Parts: sequence; structure tokens; C-alpha cells
Amino acid sequence: MSIVIVGAGFSGAVIGRTLAEAGYTVSVLDSRDHLGGNCHTERCSETGVMVHTYGPHIFHTDNQRVWDYVTSFAEFMPYRNQVKSTVGGAVYSLPINLHTINQFFGKTFNPEEARAFVETTQADTSIADPQSFEEQALRFVGPALYEAFFKGYTEKQWGCAPSALPASILKRLPLRFNYDDNYFAHRFQGIPKAGYTDLIAKILDHPNIDVHLNTPYTAAHGARAAHVFWSGPLDGYFGEKLGRLGYRTLDFERFTSSGDWQGCAVMNYGDADVPFTRITEHKHFAPWESHESTVCYREFSRACGADDIPYYPIRLVEEKALLSQYEALAQAEEGVTFVGRLGTYRYLDMDVTIAEAMDCADEFLAVR
Repeated sequence: MSIVIVGAGFSGAVIGRTLAEAGYTVSVLDSRDHLGGNCHTERCSETGVMVHTYGPHIFHTDNQRVWDYVTSFAEFMPYRNQVKSTVGGAVYSLPINLHTINQFFGKTFNPEEARAFVETTQADTSIADPQSFEEQALRFVGPALYEAFFKGYTEKQWGCAPSALPASILKRLPLRFNYDDNYFAHRFQGIPKAGYTDLIAKILDHPNIDVHLNTPYTAAHGARAAHVFWSGPLDGYFGEKLGRLGYRTLDFERFTSSGDWQGCAVMNYGDADVPFTRITEHKHFAPWESHESTVCYREFSRACGADDIPYYPIRLVEEKALLSQYEALAQAEEGVTFVGRLGTYRYLDMDVTIAEAMDCADEFLAVR
């Protein structure tokens, strides 16, 4: 039985490998000229730096099964994501922690003093049930920290007022009353030593899998398949006949330099009058390597056009209404399973994408 998988990112690779090991013949199609989707990594020919072509990806998870899976295909190097933010002419640590609070307010609080200070003098405790990003931030950290670290950055990233965004976006970000500046708190954190594209290539390296790059999906592919797993845009499968789902996309201004440009992997820029959201310096994503030169990206966020690469689903009221219509079409479609970030129109971390792909493949096999 022939299986067609559209998309050579984590969703397609994991599903394809699982079905191939179960004896299925699998064809993986991708319209791009490389594996890995937006996780694609490649060596810069000028500097030798491993570049995260579509923006940085740090692997982090508490899921033992997922961690065991990825580490069976690649060596992962330990990595701590320590983000900095330039705001008002000063540099601070993110996520907001005890160092950030003491530096920003010119204090020397201990943890309990900082907690009491934020809760009694900063946080808006009149907001009992935050409904928007802005309300969540005001309840969470108060107006001063919100204005400095969230408001301008969020307006640039999402292209709309924080009051129009759901509170759930901010609920994923921690507030710490210690000096821990590790952006993530998961048990397992790292980056594959040889890059994400090499990892996905190894997952797809099976005699029952054929990979076809530069190959957009057509109806003819589906007609020859016993089943299709679609990890492309949900609305794209249906020719956007109900309208286009909204995404934000990113433009990258790439530049190289000698030495060390900014001394860290990620520097956010929270001031609204700075047009880019952050600068990423890619050699710092592989601190086990040594390079005399460096590669940096300035990131600019904007609305996603028809020919742009979609990054972040907007999922506001209008998009959710349209999404429900496309979900109804998807449920009625026979012989097709919609998977991954684009296929389900959700923001998914890599570990969740892999876990869902593993479950999807298992469920498919269980009913065959």
C-alpha cells in the first residue's frame, strides 16, 4: 500500500519512518529544495557557521518518549536558551527574573521581596480573569514591565494591539523570582550537533521511503495513494476556496562580521521605534564550535502574503471562524489526514509536533 506524505519536516518524517518500518511504501513530497521545513539548517559557505535558515530552533521537552526518539537518530548537544533584551538603552535578561527586576527598578530584592513588590506595587490585581494579552501582562507584571518588555515587541511581532491578542500567548512565558535565565524549564534541552536537516535526513533514511524535493503535491499524487498525510497549509489543500487563513511571516536581514557581534544568541529589541524584533547570532547556537567570523539575522515580522512562508498562525476571532469551516471540510475528506503546525493551524513546538506525529502514525496502524 502506497502512502504519500506532503511535507519533509518533522511531522512528515516521523510519520513516514513509522509507516515505512511497518512495511508501507512511502513517498515524501516537498515543494522546497531541502528537508526540514522551517527547521532547516545549513553551513554558511563564507563563515562555516551552522545557520538556522528560517530562524533559531532550540529543542526542549519533558516528553521522555520524544527525547529518546530524536536522540536515537542524532547526537544532541546541551544548550541553554539565554535571551537578552535591549530596552531604553539598557540590556536585560529574559524571561523576566530576579536580575531583570532588580536591574530595571534599581533594587537589591531577594526573591520574597521581589515577589511582594511585583504583586503589591506593580501587578493590577483588579484584573481577576485576564482575557487579552494586555490584561494578562498587566495582571502578571504591571504596566512598567509590560511597557518595557512586552508591548512594543508584541505590536511588532503580531502587527496588532496586545489588547486584541488572547491571554494564552503570554501564559507560556515565565516570571521568575530567582536568577535563573534559562528561557525554558524542560528536563531535556539541546540542539542536534549536525543540525536539524541532518537529523530529519536520518529519520527519512529507510529503504521504504522515497523523498522528492522541488515537488509540489498534485491531485495525481493523491489519486495514486492509499492515504495522504498533509502537513502543508490547511487552507492550501482546499485551494483557499473559503479564503486565506491569516499568518505572520518573517523577513530576515542577513549580515556577516568578524569576531563576535553581540555576545549572545538572541537579542530582543522591545522598543517600538526599532523596526526589527530581534537579532540572532547563529554561531552561539553551537557553542561547542569555534568560528572567527559570524552570521547574524535581523528579524522583521509582517503579515503573510500569498507567496510568503507562513510562520505564526494568528488565530484571532476572524481566523477562528474560518478555521472551523476548513476543519469541517478536513473531517469530511476521505483518505487524508491533516497534521503538523500548518495542517492543523496551530503554533506547535517541535516536541509536540513529533509526539503528535508518533501518535498519528500509531493510530493509523492500529486500524489497518
